[in-house]
Amino acid sequence: MTVEATARTGAVLGAGAIGTAIGRAARSVFGTRTPWIDRVAAALAIGLVVVAVAGQFFQPYDPYAADPSQALLPPSAAHPMGTDDAGRDVLSRLLVGAGTTLLAAILVVVLTTIVGVIVASVAAMSPRPVDEAIMRICDVFMAIPAMVLALGIAAALGASLPSVITAMVVSMWPGTARLVRGILRETMGAAYIESAVVTGVPRIRTLLRHVLPNSMDSVYVQASMEISGSIVIMAGLAYLGVGAPPPSADWGAMVAQGREYITTAWWVTTFPGLAITVAAVSFGLLGDAIRMRLDPNARNS
Repeated sequence: MTVEATARTGAVLGAGAIGTAIGRAARSVFGTRTPWIDRVAAALAIGLVVVAVAGQFFQPYDPYAADPSQALLPPSAAHPMGTDDAGRDVLSRLLVGAGTTLLAAILVVVLTTIVGVIVASVAAMSPRPVDEAIMRICDVFMAIPAMVLALGIAAALGASLPSVITAMVVSMWPGTARLVRGILRETMGAAYIESAVVTGVPRIRTLLRHVLPNSMDSVYVQASMEISGSIVIMAGLAYLGVGAPPPSADWGAMVAQGREYITTAWWVTTFPGLAITVAAVSFGLLGDAIRMRLDPNARNS
């Protein structure tokens, strides 16, 4: 086999990895040899996403319509999760809030991954001084806890969902960029990559057709494991008052709203708190299951 054919084969295999890695991991999660806890976590995560989408269109009551005469009613047949201090149905607000919390957290991870991969690609393809400068910028961002940095940025931009998403992407992309940059550097030392360079393949084409496709498994693992943390950070920002403004039904804001009634109307805080916990644990376990199936080192440990 010629050098060019070898390089072409590596590119084809790498491109195939992009399209099949997630599907392969998803199928294996529901396999008979998969631990039951991973299957339950995957089912819960998928169910939560379905609820987040469907909850934007179907709710038992208007989640924003206040009725003081119905304030702080306990769970009942009419209101399975009770009502809040404004007389709004907690279940309806929980359903519509799933979109704000879950879908926004997934969007944050997608944007973070895109920005991180772009920055890592620029660093990996640049001369060493530029590469080092980019990595030092990443170090500066990573020296500040993501929650603290996101809180400061969101507060500066003003309380809104776009501000929270922007703040979280700014605070989270350096971790992805540093991880992907190391993987790209390692992949660029592979034999078929060096063969492609020797044959005169442009550097950008080598990156897009050879290097990135064979580095995507680690990107998928990183993204899947960041969803859980994004849910917690987003709920925390909403709890602190820098999330989507009232009357938004963000889960974190719902917990903050009910903290004054925790001893007299426990349901106002308990149900959104449980939703945050279940979502974070489910996506965390799902991310760990994907890591175990895509990361050879984790599989062999």
